[in-house]
Amino acid sequence: MARILVTGSAGFIGGYLVQELLGRGHEVVGIDNFSKYGPVSHSYDDHPAYRFVEGDARDVDLLTDLLDGCDHLVAGAAMIGGISYFHAYAYDLLATNERIMAATCDAAIRAHRTGRLAKVTYLSSSMVYESTERWPSREGDERRIPPPLSSYGFQKLAVEYYARAAWEQYALPYTIVRPFNCVGVGEGRALGQAEVLSGNVKLAMSHVVPDLVQKIVKGQDPLHVLGDGSQVRHYTYGGDLARGIATAIEHPAAHNEDFNLSTAESTSVLALAELIWRKIKGPDVPFRHVSDEPFRYDVQKRVPDVTKAREVLGFTASTGLDEMLDEVVPWVTRAVREGRL
Repeated sequence: MARILVTGSAGFIGGYLVQELLGRGHEVVGIDNFSKYGPVSHSYDDHPAYRFVEGDARDVDLLTDLLDGCDHLVAGAAMIGGISYFHAYAYDLLATNERIMAATCDAAIRAHRTGRLAKVTYLSSSMVYESTERWPSREGDERRIPPPLSSYGFQKLAVEYYARAAWEQYALPYTIVRPFNCVGVGEGRALGQAEVLSGNVKLAMSHVVPDLVQKIVKGQDPLHVLGDGSQVRHYTYGGDLARGIATAIEHPAAHNEDFNLSTAESTSVLALAELIWRKIKGPDVPFRHVSDEPFRYDVQKRVPDVTKAREVLGFTASTGLDEMLDEVVPWVTRAVREGRL
């Protein structure tokens, strides 16, 4: 089995990915600086095939040292959050993530030239399709449509240019994966000063599912929803995304290719909100909501074409939204009651 370095290993998707890779028999080295949530622990922390290093992914020399003996690198470290992040930290998202990506590629180029590093798998984002007016979004559309308007989406598109440029100049093989709207457990209260007021509830800039759950658990009624709730998303389970990323790492047909990783199921924000409401409140409490002013970069539709991942990788995101919420809602509810959200 391979030795794989995962940057951002303590992050939301990173936690699912490390567990998946260990389950497949790989040896995993993780690096994270705990900048998003602070120190976190995982069930696999003492796994004999796992080594964790607390450090900064902008440190080229550290990454070079960690890549010694590694077969693959997952470039997952990034400053990331929910839609409010795109506005509160517009410059920091761009500047920090560019520094992370440049350092990652510098170290990977060295390791590929002098070591055994075979490929880098880059975590991009559905936000590269931010400016599209045609759905579903297919691989390749990101180079045919206008660039993203948000600094976050623009930087994620830049990640893909890094991947292709490192191949063109240094023959460093790559795979690009674009997760869509990850849903799962493990997302805590983000560190930092910035908070967002949604009705009578302060949120620490998480993603939509934990935000909705905590507002309902805290008794918000009517429920505050960004915009009119007609925004369409593809909520994809973190375990499914990890399986898709791991398959893209291993699969020979993923060499120098890009893939949308997502469920095929479209869900409006309002439908999501009502489903969560019913799970917490039961069938007898009327669902009431009000619309808040949407954020500028609240994309109305994110709808992927998942054909390529299915046909090339044999990957399908199989977990339904109802099943995801049966896991996530109790987890977030406990986190709220314990003061972690």
